[in-house]
Amino acid sequence: MAFSLDQVHVPEGEAPVWDRDPSEWGSGVRALCFGIAARDHFPDRFLDAHLELFAARHEHGGKLADRTVLRDAVARAGLDPDAVERIADAPETLAALARDHTEMREGYDVFGVPTFVEGDEAVFIRFMERGNVADLHRALDLLQWPDLNEFKRTRVPR
Repeated sequence: MAFSLDQVHVPEGEAPVWDRDPSEWGSGVRALCFGIAARDHFPDRFLDAHLELFAARHEHGGKLADRTVLRDAVARAGLDPDAVERIADAPETLAALARDHTEMREGYDVFGVPTFVEGDEAVFIRFMERGNVADLHRALDLLQWPDLNEFKRTRVPR
């Protein structure tokens, strides 16, 4: 599900990001729309597109507000960037972002990413090392322990 950190930072009573002119969007809205386009129209390539969009920002330092960065990311995932961009820019894609975000906010009280959802449980998790599948499985096992509400180190051992 898509979740907009740009929307989280909109003051109460102001127009949501998806009702604003694209010139007012933060960097995440357009990137989320590219991801939704891949998810909804090219599901067999979605995981690759998701990973490439993530890498564009967090590994390569690209600016997600830059269409070229987004187009290059989906191209690396084996998608036609023109087709993905056309779908990303469609009003239906922005409506899907609004639905996803609202469902996660109202249904699970999500406040940030990444949040993992299983059944009725939702947990925000911040990993120290990306891509470690064993850490992901260990964290998902903790979803079965509803009495653990918060576990946060006071110092990061690095």
